[in-house]
Amino acid sequence: MKLAAIIAVLGTPLAAQTFNAPTGCEVYLTVQGRDCTVDNHFTCAADPAGEQHRASFDENAMTYLGAIDEETQWINSTHIIGGHSEELGSNPLDRASFSELIATGSDSYDFKTNSAEVGQTRYVGVDRLTGNSRKVDGVTLEETAYDITAYAGDGSVLWSSKGREFISREFRIFLSGKSTVTTPTDTFDTDGTPVQFIRPGEAGFASVKPKFGCGAMMSSYEVIQ
Repeated sequence: MKLAAIIAVLGTPLAAQTFNAPTGCEVYLTVQGRDCTVDNHFTCAADPAGEQHRASFDENAMTYLGAIDEETQWINSTHIIGGHSEELGSNPLDRASFSELIATGSDSYDFKTNSAEVGQTRYVGVDRLTGNSRKVDGVTLEETAYDITAYAGDGSVLWSSKGREFISREFRIFLSGKSTVTTPTDTFDTDGTPVQFIRPGEAGFASVKPKFGCGAMMSSYEVIQ
C-alpha cells in the first residue's frame, strides 16, 4: 500500500463511528487501550507478504497511521498530531527483527527514517522479553522491556523512552504498555496497556471511539506522536 493511499485515509470522519480501511484492505483486529486510544490493525491485498497497517484514534480524531513489515520494521508512519510523515531509510545499520526477539529473547536496532517535514531521524534501541506473560480477551501477550532513543540529523537527542510493552506472536505485532518518555524539556509517563481485543463480528469491531481512560490524557504525549 503506497504512502499516498495511506494519507488519503486521514479524512475518515469520527462521526462514522467505524474505521473504513482503503479499497483492497481489510481490518482484522481492533484494540482498545488504557490511555483513551483505539487501534485498528489492517492488511492490504496488494502489499508484500507480512506487511500490515495500524490506524490509531483518540477521542477526537485519528492520531497515527503507519505500516510495518513482517519483522515489525517501521516502513512508513504518519504522525497527525506532530504534523509529519516518515519512511524507513535504506540499509539500516541494525534492522529490527521480530524473529530474532522471539528466537533469542532480545533484539537491538539502529535505523534511520527520512521525512520531508523534519528531515532524518535515527532510532537506536533494544527490546528484551522479560519472561512474563498475560492473557487479555484470549490473546497471549508477552511482556518486553525496551529502551529507545531518537536522534535528530545533527546528532542531538529528540526524545528517549523506556518501559514495558507487549508482543503478540499470533498477530506478530508490538502493543503499548507502561512507558516513561524524556524530552529535552520534560519527562512524563504513559500507559497504553491493551484492555480489550475485538475481532470481526464482535461488538465494537473497527470502532474509532476509545472506551477507556478518556479525560485523563497528558498533552505531553503529543511530543512523540
